[in-house]
Amino acid sequence: MWSLNRLKTASDVYTPVSGTVVEVNQAVADNPALINTDPYGEGWLVKVRLKESKELSALLSAEQYRALIQA
Repeated sequence: MWSLNRLKTASDVYTPVSGTVVEVNQAVADNPALINTDPYGEGWLVKVRLKESKELSALLSAEQYRALIQA
């Protein structure tokens, strides 16, 4: 779980990997449009320190995900 202190709220974040949130992108808190305009650049949400690196092998690439949702 992570929170944006400026908003005084906390939200659960569900991820496909286990680990610990080590950084939250304050730029997205200040400008939420970054998620849509630059999701692979400045629009990232959190950085996670992985608990199990083997979980990465189960993730889809951006291209695989795009193909899946367009099917």
